[in-house]
Amino acid sequence: MKMTRRILRILLLAVLLCGLLTVSVLAADGEGGEPRMFGTFWALIPPLVAIVLALITKEAYSALFVGVVLGALFAADFAPVKTVDLVISDGLITALADNAGIFLFLVLLGILVALVNAAGGSAAFGRWAEKNIKTRAGASLATFILGVLIFIDDYFNCLTVGSVMRPVTDSHKLSRQKLAYLIDATAAPVCMIAPVSSWAAAVSGTAEGLDTGITGIQLFIKAIPYNFYSLLTFVFIIAIILMKFDYGPMIAYEKRAQAGEDTGLDAKEEEKGNPKGKVLDLILPVVVLIVFCTIGMLYVGGFFGTDWWGDTGCAGNFIDAFGNTDSYVGLPWGALISLIVVVIYLLCRRVVTFKQAMECIPKGFNAMVAPILILSLAIALKTMTNSYLGLSVFVHDIMEGAASSLYKMLPAIIFAVACVLAFASGTSWGTFGILIPIVTAIFPGDSKLLIIGISACLAGAVCGDHCSPISDTTIMASAGAQVEHINHVSTQLPYAITVAAVSFVTYIFAGFIQNAVVSLIIGVVLTVGTLFVIRSMEKKKGGAKA
Repeated sequence: MKMTRRILRILLLAVLLCGLLTVSVLAADGEGGEPRMFGTFWALIPPLVAIVLALITKEAYSALFVGVVLGALFAADFAPVKTVDLVISDGLITALADNAGIFLFLVLLGILVALVNAAGGSAAFGRWAEKNIKTRAGASLATFILGVLIFIDDYFNCLTVGSVMRPVTDSHKLSRQKLAYLIDATAAPVCMIAPVSSWAAAVSGTAEGLDTGITGIQLFIKAIPYNFYSLLTFVFIIAIILMKFDYGPMIAYEKRAQAGEDTGLDAKEEEKGNPKGKVLDLILPVVVLIVFCTIGMLYVGGFFGTDWWGDTGCAGNFIDAFGNTDSYVGLPWGALISLIVVVIYLLCRRVVTFKQAMECIPKGFNAMVAPILILSLAIALKTMTNSYLGLSVFVHDIMEGAASSLYKMLPAIIFAVACVLAFASGTSWGTFGILIPIVTAIFPGDSKLLIIGISACLAGAVCGDHCSPISDTTIMASAGAQVEHINHVSTQLPYAITVAAVSFVTYIFAGFIQNAVVSLIIGVVLTVGTLFVIRSMEKKKGGAKA
């Protein structure tokens, strides 16, 4: 296996070098204007190379960096100095500067988790869970329910559910890879069907002012019943928990967990915390965090009078304030206040000393170094692909070609295109930002297919984001579960692809039936039926091995 990986790496490097030598001959003619590869199939190559490398090597850092460099080479028409400039200035520095707010939120959340662990809150919750949650299925369902309840923001969902449920799933010998899947599968999907969430705000903002005859938030709400990927993901999770089986690479990690082996990053290092800690020492910090992050989002959006940009148009309007907010500001705002409140509370409870509380600051930061590094590289890769190589132009041309011939099949085609685009670019927000204007231009404002097409666009964006190893939500789910990122990607991919395939077929039916309830029933039957077939195949495979 090691020799195979080495050969693959050498072959890939050889291909890259040959491409560099071949195309660099033309570099002199490419100065000025758009790059030669702008808006072409080549815009897909850097993220695909990064994804393939990550899956082969089981290591994300070098894979993402190679993707960034390759994207910069294409964007610079293979001019060496310009390539380095794009990687450093427009790639990495821009990624850090533009996303400093979310990095701060990650660090603050890491500190908060370290504080709760030091106070013994996580251990106390684990002891409570051992007594009250009796089965592995119960632990899985509890994780799923908590994920559904925290629908405000996907980053917040991933890290909060992960920190709360890790002690529970560990005590029931559920693998961290399974926990990461449950977190990831209830982060973006639930945010995409919640009218009050950062995702609803992003969609409504993108759709506002387009020729649809309704407001952006109304379009989002009307699209919810047709968001088959999100809805069928929930059906899939419940079914696979109740049927008590797994398939694909997940089986090996589940067997290891049930045998008592470590499957997470922090399993050997996790501290026991203060034995005097109580369940309240975990629950209260989480509640405080939820309350203040919600207030922070509303404050930034202008609910209390003036928004972050000085406008007063959203004063007193809950929905408009959420639609106007910036989670990159609101979440750190709430997390910082929450951290101060929690430190004071734990000091008053005398479960941590002031010195111990301050020691949690570097611990929390260290815990988030890997997610921040991966996220920075992933964002830099998105910048190269979307901003400098014109991936949206390439997708727009594909969609226009499909619209002329396969009208009622378009929802399924839109879903597939959104999946590929989100998977390759690692951004669901960027995907629906590209596709929503195209979809509204294809369908008339009074057409039922407009709603179905918008839903297919949003569902495909979530699906591709869910599968992609360079997606920020996928990275956050790995951080929340404290699991190796590539292991999380490889174990959840078969599950996500299964739901995606069923969703694609359901959108074919929806294009012709144009009824949300009937189409969803068909999707549910297909999902459960597919799982029964897979379970039967796994049993036969197990019998054959025996």
